[in-house]
Amino acid sequence: MRFPPSILDEIRARLPVSAVVGKRVRLIKAGREWKGLSPFNPEKTPSFYVNDQKGFYHCFSSGKHGDIFTFLMEVEGLSFPEAVERLAAEAGVTLPKASREAAAQEEKRKSLHDVLELAAAFFEAMLAGPEGAKARDYLAGRGLGPEIQRRFRIGYAPADRFALRDHLAGKGVPAEMMIEAGLLVTGEDVAVPYDRFRDRVMFPIADMRGRVVAFGGRAMSADVPAKYLNSPETPLFHKGRLLYNHHHARKAAHERGTVIAVEGYVDVISLSAAGIHHAVAPLGTALTEEQLGLLWRMADEPILCFDGDKAGQRAAFRAIDVALPVLQPGKSLRFALLPEGQDPDDLVRSRGPAAMEAVLAQARPLSDMLWARELEAGPFDTPERRAALERRIGEVLGQIRDEVLRRHYRAELMARLGELAPAGAVPVAAGGRGRPWRGREGAGARGYGRAAGGWRGGAGAHTAAVAPMPKASPLLARHPLFASSEPTVSPREALILMTLLVHPRLLEEHGETIATLDFADAQAERFRAALVDAAAEGISDGAVIAARLERAGLGPVMERFRRAVRPGDAWVLESEAELSDVETALRQAIILQRRRRSLHSELKAAERALAQDDSEANLVLLCELQAQITSLDGAEAEVEAIRTQAGPPAPGSSS
Repeated sequence: MRFPPSILDEIRARLPVSAVVGKRVRLIKAGREWKGLSPFNPEKTPSFYVNDQKGFYHCFSSGKHGDIFTFLMEVEGLSFPEAVERLAAEAGVTLPKASREAAAQEEKRKSLHDVLELAAAFFEAMLAGPEGAKARDYLAGRGLGPEIQRRFRIGYAPADRFALRDHLAGKGVPAEMMIEAGLLVTGEDVAVPYDRFRDRVMFPIADMRGRVVAFGGRAMSADVPAKYLNSPETPLFHKGRLLYNHHHARKAAHERGTVIAVEGYVDVISLSAAGIHHAVAPLGTALTEEQLGLLWRMADEPILCFDGDKAGQRAAFRAIDVALPVLQPGKSLRFALLPEGQDPDDLVRSRGPAAMEAVLAQARPLSDMLWARELEAGPFDTPERRAALERRIGEVLGQIRDEVLRRHYRAELMARLGELAPAGAVPVAAGGRGRPWRGREGAGARGYGRAAGGWRGGAGAHTAAVAPMPKASPLLARHPLFASSEPTVSPREALILMTLLVHPRLLEEHGETIATLDFADAQAERFRAALVDAAAEGISDGAVIAARLERAGLGPVMERFRRAVRPGDAWVLESEAELSDVETALRQAIILQRRRRSLHSELKAAERALAQDDSEANLVLLCELQAQITSLDGAEAEVEAIRTQAGPPAPGSSS
């Protein structure tokens, strides 16, 4: 076949039927479909219908039916190859050249589908057998019974390092194909490839056609660094272009007229078990533009449902930035905000499906969430602060490419901004010619975020620095409070990372903590990522991890971090050091790191406030935060001096 099915699927995914047909037929919205006059027969009453969710058109007057390729063939008389080439150009898809290599590559893709199907069947059998007893108990405790397990093909990967490999080898599958499918771990430092997923509840990930392309695994053991582990990128699996449960949710989304995007696949499964079948999830990534396009093919206003914590808030704000440039008239988003500290699985299991439906029913439009995000930088009780907000709104709305939509957003947000200002004030920056504000003093009824009591209407608003810091005056720029207080290499960050490199056994206990810890140094982030990846693959040999870092070009970074460790802490990097003492020092360093990074976040917000309004109150707050950081540094210096004089702790003692 000249055009592989995977290429045709990608073109269909990028081009809704209504977009192709709408260039040749005047379409009007009809419920969840589009309708227009038949392009095949003369008529006065529309009998031609287009369904983007199902990916086809149907003409009742002529009986013709098909997808975007057949439409061009019927209307313009193109051959199938010509239609594919035309639409590929519109979709920005590069067509493979007809060659033996391309044909061989497509055959390999088919074979990989077969390998992954065999793996899925193996995991299902393991869950049903004696080896899966603990996993079945776990699933039952989450309210996921046998019926839902079968629907989502949930399985279990045994703890044996070679269980899947040996099973597939017995079916004639070569190790090279298992590696290419992402099922085995390999590398220069891995003598014998072994199973990537071990002692995990397994969730198959399918493409739009329902074919297994990857897996997600949830660890059964509490001391495994990576609680959730997804397949790596493969020829079949590109996590930013797929949605978990897409193939199941399409029909339900069409029937309900909307689709819900949650953060994890366990949330999707729990909602389905509760009768909410139109839910999907990104695959371990922030929402991408490609995934947003898939959502819009299922519904004009998908609901993004985020966990009730700060991470969920950040995910919602990131989704706004992804959506703004690609918004179109009639295509938007809504945001469902869960109770603090809960995800969809928690809510459904504790309060039932009705509670979840109530949250979804109160989903806010994108304009509300954008306004809430901008108000996080408040208060806006002076003309200067409101002017800064107005400028920021103008910059944000500039991301909207559609001119008509951008104009409507500007009018909407300028009206809300007017409610923050005294009557008679005139906006100019974001709306062109000025006009009197229509609002009253104080926050209006439509205010959100800080003005309305926080992200979820609670006792207070989260602090989020969403606006860029205005340029300080020359006098302020020379003030020592505006100088960076972060060293090139933080001794504390160096201690944390080098300790885990020298004592990789500690990654088993602290891997998840390290994975979420904030580091100031960009190289520290790379160092940390390499450590966490090694732990996820079960590598506990420090020399092997160090060799990996060397190959990744991080050898000089390791040496720089080793030199940055304070003399009083150098004993921690001795391989013979008592592990319990080392762990105590590591815990202390992690606590201090969290405290310092939190203080620096508050300091940046205070610097921003002072730059916008150099009032005495803002300067006092800035000085207090700087004093706290200085005090923290002083305490660390004192401890370091004591350790330098005293030397390493005696075996079994506490540092």
